[in-house]
Amino acid sequence: MLRRGRSGRPRPSALSETQHTMDSRMIDSMMSISAEAEEWESQTTTQISDVEVEVDHLTNSQTTSELTEAAAPSSLAPVLGESFCQCACADDPNAGFGISTECLCGEDEDDFDWVWDERLKSSGAFLSCDERKVSFHSDYSCGTAAIRGTRELTEGQHFWEIKMTSPVYGTDMMVGIGTAEVNLEKFKYNFGSLLGHDEDSWGLSYTGLFQHKGEKVNFSSRFGQGSIIGLHLDTWHGTLTIYKNRHCVGVAATRLQNKKLYPMLCSTAAKSSMKVIRACYTPTSLQYLCCTRLRKILPTSADVPSVLELPPGLCSLLRRRLGWVFSVTPAEGGASPPSEPVLSAYPSPVPEACFESSCSLLCTPMPPSSSDDNDDSPGPEDHQSKRCRWI
Repeated sequence: MLRRGRSGRPRPSALSETQHTMDSRMIDSMMSISAEAEEWESQTTTQISDVEVEVDHLTNSQTTSELTEAAAPSSLAPVLGESFCQCACADDPNAGFGISTECLCGEDEDDFDWVWDERLKSSGAFLSCDERKVSFHSDYSCGTAAIRGTRELTEGQHFWEIKMTSPVYGTDMMVGIGTAEVNLEKFKYNFGSLLGHDEDSWGLSYTGLFQHKGEKVNFSSRFGQGSIIGLHLDTWHGTLTIYKNRHCVGVAATRLQNKKLYPMLCSTAAKSSMKVIRACYTPTSLQYLCCTRLRKILPTSADVPSVLELPPGLCSLLRRRLGWVFSVTPAEGGASPPSEPVLSAYPSPVPEACFESSCSLLCTPMPPSSSDDNDDSPGPEDHQSKRCRWI
């Protein structure tokens, strides 16, 4: 008990003892709080260290294929001498990296059936020129950026051209097609050939290799800055035909019927860019078949409708709807297959196409007949030869 004086108040000694007790309790509390803080900081540091170790472990435990795809970009110099035109800036390796006058040769100012999709692109892709030009990796590159078109390439004939508007170099720059299942961010932090890496896409590399399901075949010569790469998707016959500087290279893929496809691009190169300069669609009709046949008959004519002396109204109509058919040069002697086997969308063997000189570019096999083997109805070969004679 505290001793009290005459006034009833605690004596000074008692006050000192009480103050000392309070100070001791405060010191003990502060020490406890400090100890808890140190323990929390230690646990946090340990957790961060564990995360870093785990990330390092995951990075170091990549498979051989992933490490190959993540390899440093190639040191190949930009491809020159493959330009569509003779403009000086087209073969200037520094033109794409600075302010320069962009070459407009070969570009079509008509309406476009589709442009590049702002919503469906990698974070390293940027659009300009009314969503027709895409630039990749504006500062530096740490992986592969990709983009797809706004429109699904439904039934009919689709033709589009991609112009390489920057130096073409690096691990890969590709043009091609793919379904909606393609993951555009798959190689975001890897340098790889995205288009054709899986079964849902097909892609042509600037190195001349065509890829599908990870399988690459030699298909064409290289293309570089100023090159114009044309792609013709024939959904009726299920074929993808490639053109370089408006000359037919060959059929790159077959068995593409009933697939929901989109035009696509990808690039690993820093400050690279590509531009769609033509995007056309026409239904598969007798008019289209006649125009392809006329182009075969007059392969060197710059203006087929004028050579035929057609009525002005019909000439204007054909140029507006099917001008792209007359602008490209077909393969000599028919649409001959490439030096390597074409890459099919299905593993089943592809029947040999009819490559007689009298056939047009569209003369490819009919789908297999659903009739029984004992049925006397004409088979696909009979239909094929009839259609060849008709065309």
